[in-house]
Amino acid sequence: MTKDSKIKYTPGDYGKKRLSGAAWAEFNVKNWSRAAEKRTKKQPENGIFPCICFSRQIGVGALKIADLLAERLPFRVVDREIIEFMAKEKDLTKKAVEYFDERYPGIMSELFTMLISEKTFLKSDYARQLAKTVTALAGLDSTIFVGRGTHLILPRENVLAVRFIAGNEYRISRLSGLLGISWEQAESRIKTMDKEQKAFFKSVYQKDEAGPDEFDLVINLRYLKDAAQAVEIVACAFEQKFGSMT
Repeated sequence: MTKDSKIKYTPGDYGKKRLSGAAWAEFNVKNWSRAAEKRTKKQPENGIFPCICFSRQIGVGALKIADLLAERLPFRVVDREIIEFMAKEKDLTKKAVEYFDERYPGIMSELFTMLISEKTFLKSDYARQLAKTVTALAGLDSTIFVGRGTHLILPRENVLAVRFIAGNEYRISRLSGLLGISWEQAESRIKTMDKEQKAFFKSVYQKDEAGPDEFDLVINLRYLKDAAQAVEIVACAFEQKFGSMT
């Protein structure tokens, strides 16, 4: 085992301490029913709040943008680790659906039935559980989803879908700086994670790549000064599409 292989990197990580998927779920399960009682937002007719879905090349820094954007709107951020954890814990997704159904009887069942019939790529048990997880979360509050192809699951009229790209040099340089590893080591990491991401999308969505026609915006971070500029671009696009949330 090489020295750099011991340095853990989770796609999206940029040094900020975050709740694990398990800790996030535990906290939110305790607060979902309480939050539902206090909610002032009007539930949309189809049950899904307007959401922002980030798709990204690995290593571009999309999670940092999501965190900053959540303060700007404000929304909550659900990252890849949270989505993965809940998709594997069926009881948690069941609780989320139950909380939703208590306030809006029948809507979630109708919505999920429609999704399964329209999204023909949702064939495996895992894909269906993933879809149920994402749908339940989107029905509980306005959310910024980061990763796992959530824009392909949710009703398109409820989603601002954003794709972040940056090119290999930018991504390798950024990862090298974050982890304190060599260019060659970072390049190897990026190649491995790109392959893993591609395999996931092929397995779950039967797609080889993310086409630009899937998104409202494709943003090349290589040509922006910093994350704050990307935040303003996305916030403006969201408000143009859905109106102000404040």
